[in-house]
Amino acid sequence: MTARDCVRRAVLFEGPERVPYALPEPWGTDFHMVHVGPDPDWTPRFDTPLKREDEWGCVWEKLPGDKTMGQVTTHPLTDYAQLDDFRFPDYGIPERYAGTRARVADNTDDKFVLAHFPLSLIHRLEYLRGHEGAWTDAYVHPGELGRLLDRMADVAVQAIDRLGDIGVDGVFSCDDWGLQDRLMVQPDTFREFWKPRYRRVYRHAHEKGLLTFLHSCGYIIDILPDLKEAELDVIQMDQQQNMGLERLDAAAGGSLCFWCPVDIQNTMIRGSVADVEAYARRLIDTFGKYQGGFIAKWYPDPDAVRHAPEKIEAMAAAFIEYGGAFYARP
Repeated sequence: MTARDCVRRAVLFEGPERVPYALPEPWGTDFHMVHVGPDPDWTPRFDTPLKREDEWGCVWEKLPGDKTMGQVTTHPLTDYAQLDDFRFPDYGIPERYAGTRARVADNTDDKFVLAHFPLSLIHRLEYLRGHEGAWTDAYVHPGELGRLLDRMADVAVQAIDRLGDIGVDGVFSCDDWGLQDRLMVQPDTFREFWKPRYRRVYRHAHEKGLLTFLHSCGYIIDILPDLKEAELDVIQMDQQQNMGLERLDAAAGGSLCFWCPVDIQNTMIRGSVADVEAYARRLIDTFGKYQGGFIAKWYPDPDAVRHAPEKIEAMAAAFIEYGGAFYARP
């Protein structure tokens, strides 16, 4: 069974021969990650280490020595009167995908090709409208918000059409919907405005033969069934203990595939090496028991979250050893 087979079978609950994984060297990964390139005809107004503009017109700034991506200081859609004339990025441009196509062709190990694509229905909304606008538009400007989210979904659909044609297996994006102990919006508000746009994009991906992956952290258990109904296949979450593995399993185990490291804010920080090993096995036992349903992961910026090397090693070894034999058990 190839790496691609293992991932697909885990996602679709079709009985992989082992738990698939995305881990640091020397353990390796079952994924072949690809990205979409920039518009070759677009020139940013700012492009320095401390100040840059992205293709949506959002201006990002950071302080000297800051290793993060910075923050948006210019929001180009603060007034919805600008919406009709706003320039949305064109993800139908074939030239964007030249590097993507070459990267796909370089997948000599037959790994699962996962493409980052432009679907960010809450983060991009914040970047365009500003934080206050993003969180009040559902109540103050509901019609305009719906139009904007539809246009953002249009961009994602454009990318799916191109990615599906060049041999990608799945699409991946990020939207953090949770605080530590609750959703950022009321579930009913999510269902009214955001769920239909996710469904449109994810359904289109399925029509093109692609599996759908979403990173979302925080307390998001209340909308996991909604994301599944919107045709999400894989939820990538880096923290689980604020919701509890058993509750997550009850909410979406056997329907959504979970792609997780050991909880990055709790056990990986406060637990012993033995705790990390035990938690890694619990993740597999909890979510992987449905002839699939779990993919192992690490957090790729361990210094930012203070993950000790010995704990990373213990986690990866447990995922490989326990996950490698999990589906062979009688």
